[in-house]
Formats: sequence, C-alpha cells, structure tokens
Amino acid sequence: MKWEKCSTELSDILAGATAGSPAQKRMMFGCPAYFINGNMVTGVHQSNIILRLNEDDRRSILEEFDEAAPFEPFPGRPMKEYIALPAAVYDDSALLKSWLSRSFRYGASLPPKQPKQKKNKEK
Repeated sequence: MKWEKCSTELSDILAGATAGSPAQKRMMFGCPAYFINGNMVTGVHQSNIILRLNEDDRRSILEEFDEAAPFEPFPGRPMKEYIALPAAVYDDSALLKSWLSRSFRYGASLPPKQPKQKKNKEK
C-alpha cells in the first residue's frame, strides 16, 4: 500500500472548523491532529478527515451517511472509535462543526492522557 501525503485542502478545512475550539493541534506523520486532554479527537489522514466519537454517535453517522466508514489507517486494521467522514459532512461547515462538537465532548469525557515519561539514559 502506497502512503499518500495528507490533503492540504482537508487540512485547511479542518483548521478553519477547529479555530477557537479547545482542541490543541499537533502534527502526526506530517498530518494535523487535534487533541483534548491529550486524547486525539480529530485529524486528517491522507484523503480523510477522521473523528473520534462515542458508540451512539458512531452508529448515528454510519446510519445517516452511506459514505461514512470506520477509519482504517491500514486495510483490515480499523482504529477503534474513529470514523472517516464523508464529503457531505466536511463540505458543509455547519454540519462539520456539529460533528466536531460531538467529538470534542467525547474527548473531554475521557480520562486525561498522561504525558509519557522520558527515559533517562545512563552512561
């Protein structure tokens, strides 16, 4: 499987939609990802905007949009709790912000992720 760079168009759409939100942006593998309390809640992966959602919201978006799908960074390896959004969602800024707000709410409900301790190298 060939690795694609993340879409700059989708990166720009997501940056605009998350402006002023509590999410913190970090780059992961050259793509923007957004975190709440250290937990990733949304980001861009290749040609997808992905969202982390609770079980009810995942079920809802999959029922509402035929093109929505569980997010698989590698074929056959779905990432638990993440959905790849269909264009119908991210092409409508109000709809995207509505789904982002659900993702942010879910991220805020998760226990804060503790930063990894740096290993102290002894010589």
